[in-house]
Amino acid sequence: MKLQYKRPSLYIILCGMLGMTACKKNFLTIQPTDRISTSAIETDTSVFEAYVTNRYIGVKLQDKEGDGSNPGFGRGFEYAMWSSLTDESIYNNDDATWLIQRGQLAPENLGDAGVLWARSYRGIRECNYGLSVLPKLNMSAGHKTRLEGELKFIRAFRYQDIIRNYGGAVLMGDKVLSLTDNLQDPSLFKRATIKESMDYVLAQLDDAASKLPLDNDGSWELGRATKGAALALKSRLALYAASPLYSAGTWEDAVTAAQAVINLNKYGIYQGGYANMFLTNETNEVIFERLYTKNANHTHMEIANGPNGYGGWAGNTPLQNLVDDYEMDNGKPITDPASGYDPTHPYDHRDPRFDYTVLHNGSSYRGDVVEAFIPGGKDSKDGPSNWNTTKTGYYLRKYMDDAYPLVNPWGNAGFHPWIYFRYAEILLNFAEAANEAYGPDQIPSGSTFSARQAIDMIRERAGVNMPDLPAGLTQSQMRDAVRYERRVELAFEEHRFYDVRRWKIADVTENKPAAGVIITKNADGSFTYTPKVALDGRLFLPQHYWLPIPRSEIQASGNQLQQNPGY
Repeated sequence: MKLQYKRPSLYIILCGMLGMTACKKNFLTIQPTDRISTSAIETDTSVFEAYVTNRYIGVKLQDKEGDGSNPGFGRGFEYAMWSSLTDESIYNNDDATWLIQRGQLAPENLGDAGVLWARSYRGIRECNYGLSVLPKLNMSAGHKTRLEGELKFIRAFRYQDIIRNYGGAVLMGDKVLSLTDNLQDPSLFKRATIKESMDYVLAQLDDAASKLPLDNDGSWELGRATKGAALALKSRLALYAASPLYSAGTWEDAVTAAQAVINLNKYGIYQGGYANMFLTNETNEVIFERLYTKNANHTHMEIANGPNGYGGWAGNTPLQNLVDDYEMDNGKPITDPASGYDPTHPYDHRDPRFDYTVLHNGSSYRGDVVEAFIPGGKDSKDGPSNWNTTKTGYYLRKYMDDAYPLVNPWGNAGFHPWIYFRYAEILLNFAEAANEAYGPDQIPSGSTFSARQAIDMIRERAGVNMPDLPAGLTQSQMRDAVRYERRVELAFEEHRFYDVRRWKIADVTENKPAAGVIITKNADGSFTYTPKVALDGRLFLPQHYWLPIPRSEIQASGNQLQQNPGY
């Protein structure tokens, strides 16, 4: 279920079509060479197939800096990752992320987050247009059904971005608006409630899942939507709907939605290593991912995030807030006196996912050791290109492929996948919902394991091997355990921003200082670890549970579009 985006091959198809139309003798009727005519999309099945494929990618929209936003789903492998809007990391070079960290976001001051509304609704319109064209095309009924399922899945994904960032959506149905329509019609700007929005999208995903196959076969490009992708998105949104911020669904429904993915008996926990999972295409754990190729690669993560001593730019630097949350390898938090935590050796004997996610002083890296200490550490402010030194004392390890070059990586890196859905997330969805609905140890009807056992399946991954959760946990203790697992298992995967909001704990987590550490090497070779504030002024206010709709969108609606409270 992984889409390998081969834009050059698509361009060849489309340019071929353009080339044929360019041979007409009437030179006064000029066919534009930078776009495909609607008549071609509506009559040529090959062009329509290419149109549907491109809906997974979407279009680039210009942000305030004039750079194109990530045209896929979410940010993914951007220079400033979504993690740097949370207590996971800060972006070393700002890139407008600091204004959100500092609570300075406003309808006219959103940074890269400002493109989400327009990008999502453009994607929705494109899907609606495709759905309107599909019945007219000359292709088999089965093929049409599958394409319809794809377009409805993609449309639902775009609605997800609206709902989880802004709340209630403007539900467009199957409308395909054009400039000839009355664009001041008030019904075009009426926002549905969160429950109405969720109910609509969840129903659309049921429809999409019924039309999509369990597997992609040789006749279908890898990565196009399957039943598992639609059901995984439904599982995520059903969990959100049941959460305190939304209060638009039930925990029982969220259990059922997660169980539907589990019951496919297609996915499992990847046993080839936690770190390798993010560097490997098409593992058994992946439900939906974006693949990249030599001619369609992504941001070179290694140079963008690597230590300055290796020629890297630091990029998304993990916060001490995240580091301190990793348990010891005996399953106890570092605040527990019985955990064995030694503040003079703070990185020893931690949950193995810590070392797979964070580069710290003393980490093995590219045949050497990270030196984040002063004086003299090559990966500190005393090292080369010290403007690229981490502000937190840490560097990102997750997603880093040591096989990719740090020197001159252009065109020679950026090929590992971005995972949208994986089985561990589904197990975490199940565990959270089952605990809230039935408690830690009751096995829900239709399942073969409990909330606690679902968490254990993740912790038992080869190379992680964390202790199973103890029996007899209370519901509250199990809730904390689930939140811990989501915190560390899904770190830097665009979950934390939404998790702390839907749990309504962001007013706590996002108001804590963005912490880092100063590491000093002593004369005897030991190290002293001194806490520091890596980014000052961190602030989260009640209105920040939702993003503001961009001012330009409000104005374009004739001020009929309702803004979120507090903005």
